[in-house]
Amino acid sequence: MEAQTCVAVRGEDVWARTYYRNTTGAPLDAALSLLGPDGHSVRSRCVAGAGDDPSLCETPRVRLKGEPLRYTAVAEFAPHTGGAEEGRLLLRAGSNSPAGKDR
Repeated sequence: MEAQTCVAVRGEDVWARTYYRNTTGAPLDAALSLLGPDGHSVRSRCVAGAGDDPSLCETPRVRLKGEPLRYTAVAEFAPHTGGAEEGRLLLRAGSNSPAGKDR
């Protein structure tokens, strides 16, 4: 499993995006969260298919409040459970804030 997660900004919109390749040979559940500076968050769930083709998952776009650097994105991948209880976490990928910057 390979993943890269970032915060995307266009105009007044902000959202989380994760690019991934699922090389496990089995479908995985992905939970993607955008954490805002005001304590609010937006979350999306995606199923990462069993193929190893590059793909992506995004949260809905929300209105930008404050500086984009104050937003964080986190993606968590676990075995696909088909809607049952959550599986064991395989990978967590997050965006990084620049060195020396407070969030």
